[in-house]
Amino acid sequence: MHKNSQIRFGAAVAVMALMMSACTVGPNYRRPVVQTPAAFHGSDEAQQTARTESFADLPWWEVFHDSQLQELIRAALKQNYDLQLAVERVNAARAQVGIVRSNQFPQVSLDPTFSGGKTDQGIKSNIFSLAADVIFQVDLFGRYRRATEAARAQLLGTQDAQQTIILTLVSDVASDYFLLHDLDLQLQITKQTVQTQENSVKLTELRLTNGVGTRLDVLQSRQVLDTANAQIPDVERQIGQTEDAINILLGNYPQGVPRGTALGIETPNGWQWSETLPPQLPAGLPSELLERRPDIHLAEHELIAANANIGVAKAMLFPQISLLGSGGAAFGHSAFAGGNIPTPLGVGTYAATAAQTIFDGGALRNNLRYAKSQERQALISYQQTIQRAFGDVSDALIGYDKYHGVRERQEQTVKDLQESVDVSLMRYRGGTANYLDVLDSQRSLFQAELTLAQARNNEYQSLVQLYKALGGGWK
Repeated sequence: MHKNSQIRFGAAVAVMALMMSACTVGPNYRRPVVQTPAAFHGSDEAQQTARTESFADLPWWEVFHDSQLQELIRAALKQNYDLQLAVERVNAARAQVGIVRSNQFPQVSLDPTFSGGKTDQGIKSNIFSLAADVIFQVDLFGRYRRATEAARAQLLGTQDAQQTIILTLVSDVASDYFLLHDLDLQLQITKQTVQTQENSVKLTELRLTNGVGTRLDVLQSRQVLDTANAQIPDVERQIGQTEDAINILLGNYPQGVPRGTALGIETPNGWQWSETLPPQLPAGLPSELLERRPDIHLAEHELIAANANIGVAKAMLFPQISLLGSGGAAFGHSAFAGGNIPTPLGVGTYAATAAQTIFDGGALRNNLRYAKSQERQALISYQQTIQRAFGDVSDALIGYDKYHGVRERQEQTVKDLQESVDVSLMRYRGGTANYLDVLDSQRSLFQAELTLAQARNNEYQSLVQLYKALGGGWK
């Protein structure tokens, strides 16, 4: 009867513990209300008309059509070390959730022992004993549940960080690849200028030999040639370093990078570009940016974790209740003088304890203040991340629109300067102009062509930045 009452008492304590565990202190998370702009600053009417669609809805392989670039991006997604580290951080965070969650369950330990032997008095014994201990921290005020909630939010945050790395990696590979093409184009322009200027030097030397030119004309013609020759090693240096940067992103040792389609070629009818970029790109609804950008997701999950940690800090102000139990049994016998002495069948104990801090010098109260401050910091960071995201989109939209106009105007500048060079050379050959006019035209054309190559690169770079700013390429 006494044993049955003990069982009923233990069951009652367990039921009460489970019922009381439903209580959870601390605030439940609610997403902060964020007032988003009605439209992205920098978007024109065409972009706002197509606001139900977004450029970022396209996967990266539909945005970057160069097959060689696509291969480089795929290699980076497989081999990049930063991405591999991010994957392992997700695995570690997932394990951490399991560690924190384990505090909500009883901790059971077993201690098996086997002993035997024979004494000087002839007593023989073989005994197997098994002891068990159970400790259950009653989560009366939700301390461990809030800690698990925080750990889960941190897990989701590491997954968002992984997606941020993927988006950044795709963008960086594309950006460096377009820069590499731009440098190739600059090198091509510089070498063409060297070839043209070598012909000009020969022309001035021939005129000097025939007595219709001057030594000054020869020296002036060499100025542009020397400038172009001096620029070739610097452009080649930039090409090599950009190739190294791409290989680091790919997880490779420095080596050459294969190219796809050239950025553009110069023809008698003007520059022909390998791909025509659209003048406008739809940005989509501003409110969708909150769901698309992984860095905003990361900031929100950090806010969720900080909010849950307030509950952990509050729960520590209340008594900590523990249920303890232990039991054991032994099996075997002892033999003495031909008779068996039985071993005890089993023993068991149980207890419940409650611990409450009376004085701690304000540690627990300050721990709660600290948790609340961390939550406010996370909220400010969340709001700041959203604000910066809209700034990124606005900058990218403005950049893409304006760089497109710059490139078109620069093409006309190059065309006009090419005609100016042709006219000045014709007048010089005819003896109606000195070589200084030719020199100025050639120098201006060389710089204008380099500026045009950079303008085309800027147009591609702004395309990449817009795709990244809108949060595309990771879903």
